[in-house]
Amino acid sequence: MKHRIAVLGAGYAGAYVAGTLARRLSPADTEITVVNAEPDFVQRLRLHQLAAGQQIEAPQLADVFAGTGIRLRPARITGIDPERRVVAVADADGGGEVGYDTLVYALGSHVADHGVPGVAEHAFHVTSRPAALRLRERLDSLDSPGRRDEGGRVVVIGDGLTGIETATEIAESRPGLSVALVARGELGAALSAGARGHLRQACDRLGITVLEHTDVRAVEAKWVLCADGSTLASDATVWTAGFAVGLIAAEAGLDVTEDGRVVVDRTMRSVSHPHVYAVGDSAYALGDNGRPLPMSCASAGYTGMQATVAIVGRLTGRKIPNVKLEYHGNHISLGRRDGILQMVDGEAQAKPKYLGGRKAARIKAGILRMSLWTTSHPTFGLPKRKRHLAAVPDKSTEKAAA
Repeated sequence: MKHRIAVLGAGYAGAYVAGTLARRLSPADTEITVVNAEPDFVQRLRLHQLAAGQQIEAPQLADVFAGTGIRLRPARITGIDPERRVVAVADADGGGEVGYDTLVYALGSHVADHGVPGVAEHAFHVTSRPAALRLRERLDSLDSPGRRDEGGRVVVIGDGLTGIETATEIAESRPGLSVALVARGELGAALSAGARGHLRQACDRLGITVLEHTDVRAVEAKWVLCADGSTLASDATVWTAGFAVGLIAAEAGLDVTEDGRVVVDRTMRSVSHPHVYAVGDSAYALGDNGRPLPMSCASAGYTGMQATVAIVGRLTGRKIPNVKLEYHGNHISLGRRDGILQMVDGEAQAKPKYLGGRKAARIKAGILRMSLWTTSHPTFGLPKRKRHLAAVPDKSTEKAAA
């Protein structure tokens, strides 16, 4: 019987892992199934651009995996039974189950409201394509030529990378709107002094009102309520103040952190269930500096590479190398013609030097293009010979099954 590999999620991490496994393992020995709720590949790193009104490519996963031998199952994952090694799914036909011998958990993250009242009911976000399109529709209504007033008011809450990129993208793409950016502390606190200055200049240039040291207590339909009792008028509130992972792994009994991420060893293998690997935002992995890798596209790449070589090594009886688990820095777009590249040291602290301006924007755009290309060409350079499974199965997986 073929060894069944199920990959849950087809974002940057999941699509990469599935495609690379298809490239490196023989289809005579393995069967790879990808389960994903959406039919297309979502460029999550560019959803703020989509919301701002730009056209962002979304390749169909059926086209992405064409010719790879990968089976695509468009469905929503509702649960995992690690004892029976099946994944419960729901689709238009009612759903069913997907069996596996090795599971790759790559379900990513979603917006976290941190218990703030009104966020779920009244705020927009950019963590999924449908959500970004809803925000785009709202911005279109506020920015329409037929409006009698001078334009709508947009309040972006959260000054992490997503908040900064969303606020600057909307302000540049829709100059008729008033944009405010709310930060709990100092704007760009994690950046170097020079990069913080560059960020402030960009906000000034784009007409963004920055509110620092401001806590938000509630979001209403037309207002944002702050902890000091003040209110901010808002026609579209965009919540970018954090991310969270789903409950599926925790409900399945996997060892997870308080925020739901799967605790993994150095090879991205679940510490509680050896036949499960976690990658991307879903994984709680320690970097080479001893610190948890942040939720990011870079972390998705590193954890995806490590999981891939580990799975191939264990299934084929080959030595498992250690992929570097590093975090080099932040690449921040400030609209289409400006950006910041901020590198960090081994302690994840910002280095004094940074790169800003058009060159930084071009580098960020190049990274995004490369990320899309590598994901949408999962079997580029397909070798003539693929590795067959080892005659002796992996003992730890065999033991877990028993």
